[in-house]
Amino acid sequence: MEMESAGPSAKREQLAAPAIHGNAPLPVVPTAEAIDLEPAVAERSEEPSPGAEQDEEESLDHISRLPDHVLGEVISLLTIMEGSRTQILASRWRHLWRAAPLNLDFCGLPASNNMLPSRCALVSAIIAAHQGSGRRLCLPARHLQCRADAVDAWLRSHALDNLQELEFYFCCAKHCDPELVIEALLPPPASIFRFSSTLRAATISNCYLVDDMVETLRFPHLRKLALMCVKISEVSLHNIISGCPGLECLLLSTISSIRCHRINSTTLRSIGIRSSSEQLIIEDAPMLERLLYLEMNMQMQILVISAPKLETLGCIPEKYTDSKIVFGSTVIQGLRIDSLATVVRTVKILSIHMLFFDQDMVIDLMRCFPCLEKLYAKEKSWPWDGNPWHRKNWDLLTSLDFRLKTIVLRCYHGTRLQAHFATFFVQNARMLESMILEVESCDYNGDFFEKQHEMLQMENRASRGARLSFTTGCHHDVSGIMHVDDLDLADPFACRKVNQGEKNLWRRKHLNFLRSHEIRLKTIVMRYCRGIWAQVNFASFFVLNARVLESIRLEVAPCNYDEGFFEEQHRMLQMEKRASRGKKNVEGIHDVSDLDLAHPFACGC
Repeated sequence: MEMESAGPSAKREQLAAPAIHGNAPLPVVPTAEAIDLEPAVAERSEEPSPGAEQDEEESLDHISRLPDHVLGEVISLLTIMEGSRTQILASRWRHLWRAAPLNLDFCGLPASNNMLPSRCALVSAIIAAHQGSGRRLCLPARHLQCRADAVDAWLRSHALDNLQELEFYFCCAKHCDPELVIEALLPPPASIFRFSSTLRAATISNCYLVDDMVETLRFPHLRKLALMCVKISEVSLHNIISGCPGLECLLLSTISSIRCHRINSTTLRSIGIRSSSEQLIIEDAPMLERLLYLEMNMQMQILVISAPKLETLGCIPEKYTDSKIVFGSTVIQGLRIDSLATVVRTVKILSIHMLFFDQDMVIDLMRCFPCLEKLYAKEKSWPWDGNPWHRKNWDLLTSLDFRLKTIVLRCYHGTRLQAHFATFFVQNARMLESMILEVESCDYNGDFFEKQHEMLQMENRASRGARLSFTTGCHHDVSGIMHVDDLDLADPFACRKVNQGEKNLWRRKHLNFLRSHEIRLKTIVMRYCRGIWAQVNFASFFVLNARVLESIRLEVAPCNYDEGFFEEQHRMLQMEKRASRGKKNVEGIHDVSDLDLAHPFACGC
């Protein structure tokens, strides 16, 4: 099947930097002998004559006419590599980057084959050459253990004065037990807290926070705090939280030595917890809106004493039957309501992980949360074949007010039980606006959609404005939250896969490559293509940047070999923005049965 794309040719600026950057030299990783960060083009240029400078000033654009401190703030919002390149825009910009608030992210630095030493040398060079204050510093948390002296020297530099964001990010290897890592942790250098009076966001990981170090700490402007893989006592954690009078987002991940987390804060709006602790007690949190369980202890008990504005809750797993969530006199064990003495009317968004889609369980939860508007349900195992809700819950339909507006069913396969589960809400939720089914890529086709419309009896829906939609390639899970910024989202459970027109992760990373290399690929064949987002991102990179590309072939499973899948791939690969001006097509190949000996990898079908 061949599909021709008739869209206009893509403009080069879709993925490249502006034209003024086109001839900029690639950044050079400095050594101990060469740490000057001025672009080579600026070093080679001669000093302009006074008349030339006057002409340049007269031709300045409106942005360049802004005061230095305003332009400095703009530059500080760019990555370290993008900010440094502003020096070549014009003589007006040449001095601004070194004086602008520093935004230094270790991940954004170039590296040679000997990656770690070169990046560390580059950090030292940038900090030594910087003439302004600091805005953001992001470093690997492992440096607190293996390069503590270097980190201490960086933190004491005046180039980081007035630092607003400090992040020591932690990535634990899959084979590594975080609890074992924590036991071997050492205290961080004392200089890590010298910015306590100016910090607005902090992520501290991979260290041992001793009581003497934190007992007197105060963070008057801190809004976001994350503690990840940290050894700390319960008293010290309480002191840190109470020392943040403006704290709004708190992420606690793999905290050792604490059996019970007690939360007392008049400003907290979001809490995310991934811990082996036995208890989480929300004693007084009048502004709390989001309570997220990133990962729960099998026997963890969560006691909510006072959280009058709590709107978002989850993700609650059914498999931990010994875990409990207590609201006043109401007890939820696993996902079963043990005691329903008090209803919680504030909760509007709920996310649950079920062993199989169970109407009884969801209806009980709706009785506990009668104002629920958005439900995320994910199935953990293949469903059993039954349909018990027709008789048992029939009498509830006249007494239970369905206020659900959005239902998202994840891991939906279209089985009989799943369809009955969805049909129950389609036929009874009178305020339903949208039902979203997240399916596998092999089910993302017109035949499957039509069949589900029929099985869910959409023509008999209770809400005439309800829409049934399908999505695929979304593997977002709240358990994957690793950054405190994710807690500030209005709906942290919503799928956040990259939509058409948004920036892809590879665009910045490979900008330097695209400027200095010409991609000469004419044909690309992708085998075992399922249309998942990672594969789409991979393919679209070449579609948007390979200027002589003639054909891209996707070898797909038979269940995906249809017009619906092809049209969706055309859209997701952004074929209308392709870089090649020649003949372009996307071909779907469903089998490989013969090989051309002249081209042994080619399909002969």
